[in-house]
Amino acid sequence: MANLGPAYYSPYPTATYEGNITPPEGKALLLEEIVDEETAMREVAKQMLTRENATIFPGPQVLYAWNEEAQKKAKLIKEMAEVLGAKMIPMYDYRPKYPKIDAAVEINPNHPNLTIWHNDIKAAIFIGVHCHYANVALKIVRSETDCYTVGMCALSGHEDAMATIRDQHSEDLEKFIAIAKEVKAELGK
Repeated sequence: MANLGPAYYSPYPTATYEGNITPPEGKALLLEEIVDEETAMREVAKQMLTRENATIFPGPQVLYAWNEEAQKKAKLIKEMAEVLGAKMIPMYDYRPKYPKIDAAVEINPNHPNLTIWHNDIKAAIFIGVHCHYANVALKIVRSETDCYTVGMCALSGHEDAMATIRDQHSEDLEKFIAIAKEVKAELGK
């Protein structure tokens, strides 16, 4: 008898059904393991620096200058992309387009799984993406691509990302950039 229910709509069970949960404050999730934040940051930097077509997907929470923190984060994300040698594909607006979207013709940021497939992206950071949208997108990407996904979240993180670092604010992004520079030097890049 086949398993039924929401967990089995995807060919692979969601991360929570595999036992993954978001990390506690001050910690990060790296694959299935709770680790120190700095350990996760080093691994994220390594993955972004060594995988093909590394891409950062900034969302509306950092793309629009709705407060000083968003403005500061936007500048830091641009610096992060430069340090990592990553592309940026902004996710300005990911509301569904009705009545229909032709996904084979219109590949845009409101379909990150299609963007990842069609651009052969092997490492991606989601940052400033509303949690409800990031959770759905990361579930799809996790189950149907070989992309190493990272959720840098201002709240509690995303269990369906390969790595999730929670409570990320501008001072944390500055710390990540410094670590990324160290990892880049260690890799001789």
